[in-house]
Amino acid sequence: MASHPRQRFPEGSNPFSRRTFLTAAGLAGAGLGLAACGNGATSGASSTQSIPLPRVNNPVTWPLSSSNPAIANGRSPESGATLKLYCWVAYVNQKVLNNFAKKYNCQVQVSTFNNTAEAMSKLSSGQMDYDVFFPTIDLIGPLTESELIRPLNHSYIPNISQAWNAFTNPFYDQEWRYSTPYTIFTTGIGWRKDLVNENPYDMANGWAMPWNAKYKGRVGILDDYREAAALGMLKNHLYDLNTTDLGQMATSTNSLIELNSLVSTQIDNNDYVNIPSGQAWIHEAWSGDMASSWQYLPKGQSIDTIGYWFPPNGKGPINNDLMVNLKAGQNPVLAHLLINDLLDLNNAIENMSYTGYMQPINGMTPSRLIAEGIIPPNLTSTVVRESDFNNGVRELALDPQVDAQYQQNWLRVSGGI
Repeated sequence: MASHPRQRFPEGSNPFSRRTFLTAAGLAGAGLGLAACGNGATSGASSTQSIPLPRVNNPVTWPLSSSNPAIANGRSPESGATLKLYCWVAYVNQKVLNNFAKKYNCQVQVSTFNNTAEAMSKLSSGQMDYDVFFPTIDLIGPLTESELIRPLNHSYIPNISQAWNAFTNPFYDQEWRYSTPYTIFTTGIGWRKDLVNENPYDMANGWAMPWNAKYKGRVGILDDYREAAALGMLKNHLYDLNTTDLGQMATSTNSLIELNSLVSTQIDNNDYVNIPSGQAWIHEAWSGDMASSWQYLPKGQSIDTIGYWFPPNGKGPINNDLMVNLKAGQNPVLAHLLINDLLDLNNAIENMSYTGYMQPINGMTPSRLIAEGIIPPNLTSTVVRESDFNNGVRELALDPQVDAQYQQNWLRVSGGI
């Protein structure tokens, strides 16, 4: 399962709680068992888990049910309603929401969650009547299996035509029956060009950049067990980030332990402020964070001092979030219409000016984003391109026992820091 850039872990919190939804009490009815993973397990499917694990080479079309139909065509927007959103903190531009509320004569109420375990627990309680939810793609299975989301009626969402082709029939939700894409992001390396002699673009393997003892105390990795594991794997030219191979997992873990011995690793999700401030000189980073990091530079500090590296061949972590229509919501037409509005190019650009995160919408090009003042020219590497999804590697949902092994490995790393 992919890490999420909008999750900030308060000091002392559980750094991997975001993925513990698989064992959350609220999902007991979703058929998620903790069966052991045998030696013959693969990273693409599970014979012991009732919910399929979508993969590019194992796409999933989620079933439709007579007990959970899509809304009918031609319905009018709910009048005088309050549309309720459930999302990460700072994940939708309030200006976009205000414009929507004015357009449809409604109110928009935003509630936030800190991690998806919390979100799924609340949703599965049956006590929440949110209309639109913004999940990660690994949640699409549990959400459909438990009928927490309703199928989409595409007639209300014509702006899906603005989305990149890859997202109109994605492997994780064939025919986009239940979801549409929202934000997209890569994970790479952020660095201070004025403080670090090395340039990852000149290195044989840019993922190895943090392993340099002369930058002790100035190197950070993301506070997420899957993103950290990915860095350790990629440093060793291992590209299956969902591997069940215990040897490859151990190689990653040992590399991260070695990293700490070399540089006394910082572990946090503050890449967007620590690089500009100089607290970190090299940091594993999310593209959207680095796209907006220049806004946190001290006065007088040049924008050109910030760099973001994502491998030119595209072989790095990449992922996207979703928008879904919750079955318990009282305003399904408005929910569809908001999803449609957020798929509009101009709204997507306005949204990015606040969140820093792109959407897979035709027209969101580097030249347009520079012209709009969203990103400076030296940070065009933060722009995610459609071709990146052909070459990039995703962190996806795992069998529970495999996921638990990743968590245990992370405790070996983070427990020593």
